[in-house]
Amino acid sequence: MNLGVGTVYYHLDMLSDFIGQDKHRKYILNDRGRLLYRVLTEGSVPPTLAVGEAFSHRLGRWLLLSPVFARTTRPARWLPVAILILLLGAVGAAVAHVDALLFFYFPFSAYEFETMVLVFFFNWVGAFLLSDLLIYLLYRRGAGNLQLLTCLGISAFPLAAFPYLYLLVPYGVSRLLLLPLQVWSLLLMSSALCFAKGVRLDRAIVVSLTILYLNVMVLVATGRLA
Repeated sequence: MNLGVGTVYYHLDMLSDFIGQDKHRKYILNDRGRLLYRVLTEGSVPPTLAVGEAFSHRLGRWLLLSPVFARTTRPARWLPVAILILLLGAVGAAVAHVDALLFFYFPFSAYEFETMVLVFFFNWVGAFLLSDLLIYLLYRRGAGNLQLLTCLGISAFPLAAFPYLYLLVPYGVSRLLLLPLQVWSLLLMSSALCFAKGVRLDRAIVVSLTILYLNVMVLVATGRLA
C-alpha cells in the first residue's frame, strides 16, 4: 500500500476511540466502533449532516494540506519541493531585507544577503530538530525523520510567501496578513507532525505550540519582542 510507518501510526491513533486489541494483539472494533459501523452501514446519518460534514472535511483536508502530506510516504520524491519552498522563502526574506525568525519577521535587517538566506534555513532545520526531539520525548515516536523534514519544509509555504507580500503591498497591510499566515503555518506544522510521526492532530498541536512558545521566549530574551 506504500504506507509509511508514521502514516500507519497516524491512522491507528485517529481510530483509537473505536478500536482495541485482542489477546493476539490484532486490532478489532470495540463497542463504540461497532456502533459507528452499524450507523454507517445502515445509512442512518442525516443527509444534511453528511453533506455538511463532507464539505467541512474536504475543506479542512486542503487547509491542512493532508492530500499533499499523504503522498510523502516516499519523502525523497517530495524533498526537492520542500527545499524549493525553503529556498524561495530564504531568497524572498533576503530580497525584502527582513529578518526571518521562524514564525516572525522583522523589517530592516542589518544582515548581508547570504546571512539572511542561511538564517532562514537554520530556523527550519532547528524546528525540525526540536519537533523531532519533542515528539520522541512526549510520544516515543522516532521513525520518519526524512518524511518529517520534507513535510516541515512544505509547511513553511505560508511564511515563505510573506516576504513577497511584504514587497507587493503596503507595510501596514503586510503586517495584518502575517497573522493568518502564522496561524496557517502553525496548523501545517501540526499536520506535518501527524503524517510524519503518526500522532493525532491534538497531540501534534501541543508540539507546534511548544515550538511557537519557545520561539516567542527567544525573541523576548533577545529584545526583539517587548
